[in-house]
Amino acid sequence: MTDQKKSLQELYPGRLDIPLLILLAGVLLGIGLILPVLTVQKIWEKNTFSVISGIQNLYQEKHYFLVFIIFFFSVVFPVIKLCSLGVLWVVRLKEEHQKSILYWLELLGKWSMLDVFVVAVIVVAVKLGVLAKAEPRTGIYIFGAAVLISMIATFLVDNLAKRPKRPAR
Repeated sequence: MTDQKKSLQELYPGRLDIPLLILLAGVLLGIGLILPVLTVQKIWEKNTFSVISGIQNLYQEKHYFLVFIIFFFSVVFPVIKLCSLGVLWVVRLKEEHQKSILYWLELLGKWSMLDVFVVAVIVVAVKLGVLAKAEPRTGIYIFGAAVLISMIATFLVDNLAKRPKRPAR
């Protein structure tokens, strides 16, 4: 068997950091999606939203384009990214397949912090108003940590995948 047919896990058996980072990012992502990310208080009402409840609320208000964008970049893409990192780590792939997966992860990864950015913009916009107040909640920090950890895992996997393969002994 040549190194090209080995998984990254087989090539780097001592690297426990990568599967642990992928697992931690997955756990934090799940928690970050359900915990409150934002509380908006108007004079007459107060609403607290998680990513999931925000998506549901937007759907009920028929903002389907926003639902699609937020659902894709907050739920679908992070799950696919973590699954792809897991596949890159444990599955024996041809080099072309590795490169293709890494290319798409890198391309879409640039949008990973979209949710955190949107919440920050909402907080700033509402703070500029006099009739409402917005506060970031714990969920946005946990979600942001999940995104950062997945970015670190992607960086590490990418570097290991691009290292020159050692010749078989």
